[in-house]
Amino acid sequence: METVLVTGGAGFIGSHLCEHLLAEGYRVICMDNLSTGTIDNIDHLRDENFRFIKQDVTEYLYIKEPVDYVLHFASPASPIDYMRMPIQTLKVGSLGTHKALGLAKEKNAVFLLASTSEVYGDPHIHPQSEDYWGNVNPIGPRGVYDEAKRFAEAITMAYHRYHKLRTRIARIFNTYGPRMRLNDGRVIPNFVHQAFNGEPLTVYGDGSQTRSFCFISDLVEGIVRLMHTDYAEPINLGNDHELSIIELANKIIELCGIRTEIVFKELPQDDPKTRRPEISRAKKILGWSPKVSLEEGLRRTIDWFKNKSSLSTSYREKGV
Repeated sequence: METVLVTGGAGFIGSHLCEHLLAEGYRVICMDNLSTGTIDNIDHLRDENFRFIKQDVTEYLYIKEPVDYVLHFASPASPIDYMRMPIQTLKVGSLGTHKALGLAKEKNAVFLLASTSEVYGDPHIHPQSEDYWGNVNPIGPRGVYDEAKRFAEAITMAYHRYHKLRTRIARIFNTYGPRMRLNDGRVIPNFVHQAFNGEPLTVYGDGSQTRSFCFISDLVEGIVRLMHTDYAEPINLGNDHELSIIELANKIIELCGIRTEIVFKELPQDDPKTRRPEISRAKKILGWSPKVSLEEGLRRTIDWFKNKSSLSTSYREKGV
């Protein structure tokens, strides 16, 4: 039985990854400092092949037993989080990645970095392919996340070239699904949260900016396929179906079955105007492409939020 260490394993993506790997027969070590992750995401996973370690990945990492894969997913990932924790975000992308790489080197393990489409910044090329170097403001408010991930990619490739470490880099585009936090500030949970509360949906700018949304199960499948390749260059993982934010808002209003209005606010600084992955590399090398349609994924996500909200209401009514 091979062992996989997942840093950030109690987060949204990390917890789904832990769950998938357990189902495939791996032993999983989940490491998380719970700054944005939660024990609720992994409570159902606890068995003899799953172990949780509460630790900040920027500290010294010691794992006694052999480790076959190190999947580095630790980092705040939504603007509300990395703007609240700018220095911690920079540290986990730099020091944390260094520590995780060092552990992979010690264990002779495969190392997979969870990078992001944010390395492309506010792109001048559309759609974004892996050979595009990006248009990033290093001193803007989003720079703490963008540059942390760009550094993480650079040090990962340095370990690959200098130490001959087996490395993989996944550039993850907008992903959604169950276990997202309703208050994490990202657009889908934000719209659903406002819809549930009967509030107007807040659209920044005029809503013409575009995004592409990948359902969590599709993303996890792509990550697992990537960890089993020997391809070291970055690979985009995301859904290449693109829509505007105003279209997304109207779709969520429709699926939630509510009547509400849309209000517009000023676009945040450096907010990308377009975001769509070019995924031919993933199709060719991984044999991967997303399968879950936006409507199906949104229905499943909204149903999960409804069930979670109903459960929370029930607990409050019982005084829990």
